[in-house]
Amino acid sequence: MLFTELPLLERPAAAAAAGFDAVELWWPWPDEPVPAKTALDDLRTALETAGTRLVGLNFYAGQLPGPDRGALSLPGAESERFRANIEVAADFAASVGCTALNALYGNRLDGVDPAEQDALALDNLVRAAAAADHAGAVLLVEALNAAESPRYPLVDADAAVALVQRVNEASGLGNTRFLLDLYHLAMGGADLPAVIDEHAGSVGHVQIADLPGRGAPGTGALPLPDLLARLAGAGYDGFVGLEHKPSPGGSAASFGWLV
Repeated sequence: MLFTELPLLERPAAAAAAGFDAVELWWPWPDEPVPAKTALDDLRTALETAGTRLVGLNFYAGQLPGPDRGALSLPGAESERFRANIEVAADFAASVGCTALNALYGNRLDGVDPAEQDALALDNLVRAAAAADHAGAVLLVEALNAAESPRYPLVDADAAVALVQRVNEASGLGNTRFLLDLYHLAMGGADLPAVIDEHAGSVGHVQIADLPGRGAPGTGALPLPDLLARLAGAGYDGFVGLEHKPSPGGSAASFGWLV
């Protein structure tokens, strides 16, 4: 969501210039689950040249940003695209030392039995967990919010963590974790301290934005420093991704709150 005003290959250097040595990405090619090798090589070079480590990467998720919220539970062509992407994304992650791969579930479809989607999703998530394991990474499952993603079935922490447990049981690997996005949970009205207290042990990655507006911390009402301190106190010592909108001055001007 940040530095998207720049071409993809210029974003790592821009993040580094803003003071960051770690970055995360949605799948950068929404029309290409299997991009050309040169595209992958060029992105790897851009990350290495900038001195930025990729620490989080989405598997193929359809048109994101856009109408889609993932592909793995969608019967037919989209599920096939997700499966084609699994090894590509995992191999790229391994090549750059990325240890977290996020798999967005996908929207409910009219005329399709939710049970059919759920069975397909579990199968695809087990495949993704195996690929992540081979890459030395965890597989992430994320809850979104119903206001912005009304057809997405995972809209609270309990649902996402229950799926994490099902995938771990089915895969036998234990490497599937909960992506705790404080913005999405707050949009759903969650009691964030209670969510942290109950589910911190399942968390594999954290993302933040303020509420309302999905702006940078300090632009809204969420007590993000307190919540992150609570997470740390509960044992979370991983990365915190900034998944907020840029300030009116642009992405590079969005980090004054860190001073």
